[in-house]
Parts: sequence; C-alpha cells; structure tokens
Amino acid sequence: MKILIIGGGGREHALAWKLARSPQVSRVHTVPGNPGIAEESECLPIATSDSRALLEIAEQIDADLTVVGPEAPLVMGVADLFRTAGRRVIGPSAMAARLEGSKVFSKNFMVRHGIPTARAVTVAGPDEALSELGQFSFPVVLKYDGLAAGKGVILARNRSEAEEGLTALPSGQYVVEEFLTGEEVSFIALVHERGVVALEATQDHKAIFDDDQGPNTGGMGAYCDGRILNGQRSGDIVERVILPTVEGMRKDGVPFTGFLYAGLMMTAEGPKVLEFNVRLGDPEAQALLHRMDSDLLATLLEGAPPRWKQEPSVCVVMAAHGYPGKVRTGDLIHGIA
Repeated sequence: MKILIIGGGGREHALAWKLARSPQVSRVHTVPGNPGIAEESECLPIATSDSRALLEIAEQIDADLTVVGPEAPLVMGVADLFRTAGRRVIGPSAMAARLEGSKVFSKNFMVRHGIPTARAVTVAGPDEALSELGQFSFPVVLKYDGLAAGKGVILARNRSEAEEGLTALPSGQYVVEEFLTGEEVSFIALVHERGVVALEATQDHKAIFDDDQGPNTGGMGAYCDGRILNGQRSGDIVERVILPTVEGMRKDGVPFTGFLYAGLMMTAEGPKVLEFNVRLGDPEAQALLHRMDSDLLATLLEGAPPRWKQEPSVCVVMAAHGYPGKVRTGDLIHGIA
C-alpha cells in the first residue's frame, strides 16, 4: 500500500517511521515533511493549507490511505474533500473538527451531552471576560475560541495575570473556566466505522520551564506508560467520555471518525475534559508510536487493538530560544547526526 501523510513535524515523523515498518506498506509519502522525515519517506513540498493541491498529490501518487497529522487542514475540510473524491482518509469532517477548532462549540457540546467538564462561561471579548471573573476563584483558565497551535490557553493566578493574559490572546470569543486540580492525562482513541480503539494513556507537559513554571506551549515533552491512569481503567474513560462524545456527535448529525483526543484532568470526582483535539497529539504521538509493539496500519484500517511494549517511552522537546513567544532562528544543533 502507498501511504500519504499530511504534515511536517515530530508527529508526522513518528507516523512515517511506524507506518514504513508495516509489512503491507510499500511506500510512504509526506507533505511537506522535513529533513528528518526524509529518512523514512519521500517528502513533497506542498503547503498543508492548500487542500486541493493535497488531493491532487494523493491522486498523482494514487495513495491508498491518507493520514492527516495537524488540526488546521482538518478544520479547513481536507478530509471532506478526500472523501468526496473517493479517497480513504484518517480524520474527521470540518463540521466534526469544530470539537477542536472552536472552544466555544466544544464547551457547549459537552454541556449539552452531559460530558464531564469544568464549569465555564463564554464571553465575546476581553472586557466581558474580566467582568465575569467574579464568578470564579483564582486561579482561573482563559481560553481563546479558535486554533492557536496549542498556545491559546492562559492560566491566571490573579486578576493582573488575567488582564495581561487576555492581551496576549487573539481577538475574538473566549471561554472563562474554573481551574481543576488533579493529574492531567492525554487519552486518545481511534474512532472508525467498526467502533472505538483506545490507545495507551500519555501525559504531556506544557509549561516551558522546569517544575511546571512559565507559559504554556504546544508541548515540551510527553511520556507513555501503562501505569499513568493509577488504577483508573481506560475502559471507564471510554464509557464516560469517548463513547458519549461519539454518540453526541452522531445525534447532532455530525458523525465523527479519526483520532479523538481527550485532554483530561483526573479530579476527585472522576475524569473531566479540559479540551478535545481531533488528531494525534504532538509530542504524545511520538511517545505512543515508539511504544506501540504492533502494526499501526492494521489498527488504522481494521481497528485491530494495538499491543504495547512493557517499558515506558519518553519524548523530550528541544525548543528554539524565546519559544512560545518570538523565537530566535538559525541556531545550530550539535551532537547528533
């Protein structure tokens, strides 16, 4: 089989590396890819924002399966375009991708369908957000409604931090949300026509500095270990979060297929959803796929339950100076091939 992967980061490198090892895969193509991915896959310089060009490449190479890595193409409707053209693709429709593309949509959806989540209010701008702070005790969470590459969430410990944080977020709608305490867990399931396949739990670390200090980033590292849930069976999370989400989307007339990522806080009252993503997380995917001890393609195509290595896996991110703000580019990396 010929596989097309859309994206160019560590997640896509992990996908290319894992799928290239499937006995059923003859060739892997990645758009746009990167020099590291080029060791596993043929990289094609196509912008992921050009959905029509992505479809043309899939048709040109006659890809048997396309896996969409990042969220932006999904929100723009690339999976809809591929399905209309009769091409098999892993990823939800643009309507279903609103679970990640809009924090307001996602929060309203969870409330409507009784999916456990933090108490929150939706506001139209910074002034309204500040006026609603009286409903919450500090710390409080401020979320930008749209996509922000993992950096649209502000944790404010007091009012001055809330005011400063709101100036850093793009203009638009926001969600003001209560702060939840507990252990944070990333729980990803593959949703397909045959049902739901739960992957092992991972934990992503967002803060830029050691000891969970500094602003949130797109993720500074992750680890995957069968002991993360500390006795909380993954089946309970599937029953309380994943299946109600899939059924809720179906009832709303927006069937979901693809990777459903629930960012959870394991509170004293049980798991509560912090956010939904509609694709594999990065860096979580790197830790997950390194630890997976079975054929990823069989899981993608047939829903085969994956096997896992007993040992945990860890992904560490090295970021450019200044990240997640304005970064310094051009620094050389020494010490690796």
